[in-house]
Amino acid sequence: MEDRTTALLVYPYTLKKVSDRKGSAVVFIREKKTDCANYREVDIIPRTEAAEQAARGKRGKKRKVNAQKQKDLNDKNAKRYLVQLGNGNFHIGDLHTSCTYDAENLPETVEEAENIVTNYLRRIAYRRKKLGLEPLKYILVTEYKYTKDGQSIKRIHHHIIMNGGLDRDDVELMWTKDRINWKKTKDPEYRASIKQLGWVNADRLQMNENGIEGLCKYIVKDPQGKKRYSSSRNLDRPETTREDGGEKQQRDQNHWKYSRNLNAPEEKCNDFKYSKRKVEQLAKSPDAGLEEFRKIYSNYNIVSCEAVFYEQTGWHIYLKMWKKEPKKAGQGGKRSGNRKKNKAAPHIKAKEDKKGN
Repeated sequence: MEDRTTALLVYPYTLKKVSDRKGSAVVFIREKKTDCANYREVDIIPRTEAAEQAARGKRGKKRKVNAQKQKDLNDKNAKRYLVQLGNGNFHIGDLHTSCTYDAENLPETVEEAENIVTNYLRRIAYRRKKLGLEPLKYILVTEYKYTKDGQSIKRIHHHIIMNGGLDRDDVELMWTKDRINWKKTKDPEYRASIKQLGWVNADRLQMNENGIEGLCKYIVKDPQGKKRYSSSRNLDRPETTREDGGEKQQRDQNHWKYSRNLNAPEEKCNDFKYSKRKVEQLAKSPDAGLEEFRKIYSNYNIVSCEAVFYEQTGWHIYLKMWKKEPKKAGQGGKRSGNRKKNKAAPHIKAKEDKKGN
């Protein structure tokens, strides 16, 4: 009889083989925390033997991957990465700028459009430096479509998320090839004489409990169009690892570039915090374990908790959260008065668990 026993990896203490669905034995449950400034995502996911072998450089058997499936996975990972970048680097007071071209200035190639928008960003960066503002941070998405014959592009435009500080009218004014004399910009007639490349609009970012996740997904929403993503290299950038044991894939078929001053998200893994039974118990609870997770991550406000079941590996739990703002010190006065005030105030948050992550 054929021996189907699978060798287990050696860890500081013994791990039990949890299950064996279609040859992908679950070895342990991993908690993966991805932090980008005050924004955190937590994945509680099973790790398979195939994944561990791949992580150690051992290739598994070659397998055919459905092209559309792979494209969907890459697209999903690209959007998730964009959300992490956006939430970790941009806040209230920052801007979302949309730039288009009129018929006279419409570029013939994507490369020409990217050169134009790069010069635009250089203008903004130089203006910020002259005014003593912090260096420019940005995420750029260039979106376009091809004509039916595939010979030329159409409807090319740009979405830019950038840090604030500049006047919105000035940000819009710089969408031009003309040289700007800033000493004359207080004159409405001079401003009107500056010929712009097309329609341009700079809006303040609208934040909710999910940060700017909605905006990030919106600017990459059109599945029929083509997109190129880039950003200043100074953004905080999250680093992701493989979860399914497959070979590393690019986040998207298009190019990512980053401004050097973006904050770089950090990833931390804990392979011994949860058992398969505990994850299943949390996932099957009415709130997907939300109440218990609030105790575990007591220093964070959890805004999303999703449990997903996969046939091959079992339950996965995905959380999104924001770090709580530190409590302000008392403003003086008698101690007894302070205690009464804190007790009566409904907005004062409960004391955080010192063990909170």
